[in-house]
Amino acid sequence: AIMANTSHAAKSVTIGELQNFVGPLESMIGEMTGAVHLAVDEANASGNYLQGTINVVTADSTCGDPAVAIAEAEKMINVDNVIAIMGPNCSAITTAVINAVYAPNGVVGISPSATSPAIDALDDGGFFFRTAPPDTKQGPALSNIAMTRGQTDMAVTYVNNDYGKALADAFVTAYEAAGGTVTVIAAHEDDKADYSADVAALSAGGSATLAVFGYDASGGRGIISASEDTGAFSDYVFGDGMIGAHTASLVADGSWGTMPAASEELQAAWNIVAEAAGLTGTAVFSGQSYDAMALIILASQAAGSADRAAIAAEVLNVANAPGNKCAAGDLGTCLKWISGGLPVDYVGATGVELDAHGTPNGSYAEMEVIGGEFTSLRVH
Repeated sequence: AIMANTSHAAKSVTIGELQNFVGPLESMIGEMTGAVHLAVDEANASGNYLQGTINVVTADSTCGDPAVAIAEAEKMINVDNVIAIMGPNCSAITTAVINAVYAPNGVVGISPSATSPAIDALDDGGFFFRTAPPDTKQGPALSNIAMTRGQTDMAVTYVNNDYGKALADAFVTAYEAAGGTVTVIAAHEDDKADYSADVAALSAGGSATLAVFGYDASGGRGIISASEDTGAFSDYVFGDGMIGAHTASLVADGSWGTMPAASEELQAAWNIVAEAAGLTGTAVFSGQSYDAMALIILASQAAGSADRAAIAAEVLNVANAPGNKCAAGDLGTCLKWISGGLPVDYVGATGVELDAHGTPNGSYAEMEVIGGEFTSLRVH
């Protein structure tokens, strides 16, 4: 009886897209929003979505003003009557929106790019999920690769902010547990004119290897330049913020680092889907953005209604094994399976599998400098 009116009444639902369209993430957001709308277009074109047509309402989350993001999210819920929200992006804003909007209102939010480990500790009421792995997962990956390469001692420097501190903590904890020795650990500020004193202090511990958890275009680059000027270190280990052209051009071949990445097979498949839509599959957080919107669509299909709590209860069911594997570019088939009562395991663009906190375990590419460029050796 519930389905009786579907054939002769045009139905639709609205999903929010709360991203940082103007500001710090502007250069990335075109690809990210393109991927979001690709998932929506696929679902709509298939005709297999039980609740009719999906409409998207967008707003700017900012990356620095929680009050704006909170107001926009509340408008989406109270005025636009969204069934769920894709976003926001930056960790501090995401934390504010979880606490002020998603948890108290009981609305699903899925971020494609918030990586702060602290988010897992928030009381989100089971309404928040993310498709980007937290930096706590990157630390152990770095440690495992270092030990495999026989790098049993190193100095560590990190940018003095939430990202740098969390990544350094995660790495040092895993590395020391594995038997590695940290000779010196020190924070660095991001925009100093001269890093020679920093480098001298780091090299005083006697290690030839330096791990740099900072940014390719700013402080991390300054640390490496100062080290190369004096020959303080002979090789380097990098976190994802350092995987860029500046770093690669400064260091000798053989230095390496990690960045979040899907398996090569999944990445190649996503590249084809993205390129067919005029997008770039390798763009940062593009696959994660597609997956965030796809999870909302599939969970609402599994819920069989626009009920926000029912949608929240289905996210992990559609995201995780067991079930029929759902690929990026094939949402129409996934929707058909769900409506037919078949279990699905959404793999998507990035190999989605979420833990109890709604956070992905994450896999990381081992990126080595070869011929002055970062090259992916393998995915861990």
